[in-house]
Amino acid sequence: MNSSTKFDGTNCIDTHCFGVDCSDTHCFGVLCIGSNHQREQSFELAHQLLQVLLPGIRFATCRETEPLGLTNKARFWNQVGVFESNRSVNELRALFKEIERKAGRLPEDKKQEKICLDIDLLCYNRNVLKPEELKRDYIVESFKELQAALTAPQEEPSTEPQKQKQDMKFLGIIPARYASTRFPAKPLAMLGGKTVIQRVYEQVASVLNDVYVATDDERIETAVKAFGGKVVMTSVAHQSGTDRCYEACCKVGGDFDVVVNIQGDEPFVASSQLLSLKACFDDPCTQIATLAKPFAANDAFATLENVNSPKVVMNQKGNALYFSRSIIPYQRNADKQEWLQHHTYYKHIGLYAYRTEVLRELTSLPQSPLELAESLEQLRWLENGYTIKVGLSTIETIGIDTPEDLALAERFLNTR
Repeated sequence: MNSSTKFDGTNCIDTHCFGVDCSDTHCFGVLCIGSNHQREQSFELAHQLLQVLLPGIRFATCRETEPLGLTNKARFWNQVGVFESNRSVNELRALFKEIERKAGRLPEDKKQEKICLDIDLLCYNRNVLKPEELKRDYIVESFKELQAALTAPQEEPSTEPQKQKQDMKFLGIIPARYASTRFPAKPLAMLGGKTVIQRVYEQVASVLNDVYVATDDERIETAVKAFGGKVVMTSVAHQSGTDRCYEACCKVGGDFDVVVNIQGDEPFVASSQLLSLKACFDDPCTQIATLAKPFAANDAFATLENVNSPKVVMNQKGNALYFSRSIIPYQRNADKQEWLQHHTYYKHIGLYAYRTEVLRELTSLPQSPLELAESLEQLRWLENGYTIKVGLSTIETIGIDTPEDLALAERFLNTR
């Protein structure tokens, strides 16, 4: 690879600037997805279907942009992705149109300038298909981001042969406790005719190789078995979901490579989020993976300031530098009300995945000073030298911590 090649928006047909060496049967491509209407739902579906159509596709950060040449002033979400495929240009364009249709795009929407989903094929097989698009700032910045991520040298490569992504086995564990100060019996609360724990289970079962609920209560065990789910009983003494995950992993057995820790109170966890987590392990150096969602440039400052929404900052390789309940980074030379316009901040999403051997090591670590200061368990791992790969998601999670949250989730479910 030639990692010194710099991206200026004109050399995207040079696959080597991304560290890609395509085979005789596969071509390198660049696409961009965009939406100014029902953006979150449209992007969730696009990610899910594109991951199936183009395994291994890598996305840059989602960027919010002003509309160009439209009277509809709704802001766009745009995201650039790079991929390899053996399909023709016409085949890809037809498949992209089908994904747009599934997202709800209709011919009559063009007059109203409501775009649920637009997928543009920018470059393919060393041909620039939309040269004017390549001059846009957000595309140039996305190219630079992807180049940095894909050409970064791997640290301390293992001498052991690495499994390919398609060979890796992922075990999902859903920790579920009956006792809760704010909402007792939360996993068994009804949401749209099903228990919360059943909804979580059904959301993730098709994406991972196997899924188990890990609980310390027989009532939850009975409920999971009643809907046909798998469940394992764990100790009542665990202090964290990570510890419960490890005990469950040991009891389940099997030769799983990665354990995914799924919050038992988030019934709308998206399959695209789990796919993003899994994609983090394309990098053989990944020990732990989690997710983050960019704050929107038009979010209220109070949203960014909320201490119940931990923030994360990453290095150029996509590894976490730090997590905090405070706003990071602090912008010394800008008015606080304009911080979101000057910098992209990231909200941490509490989904985790660990290589099995790393999970075992984590459970033996004592609490650390930074963890105690911020009340964030993942800081214990950083303090002890572990790396945490951060995948990106455009989906907002909806956790249920109180009966009021359950009512909000019910209303959200009715709008889907």
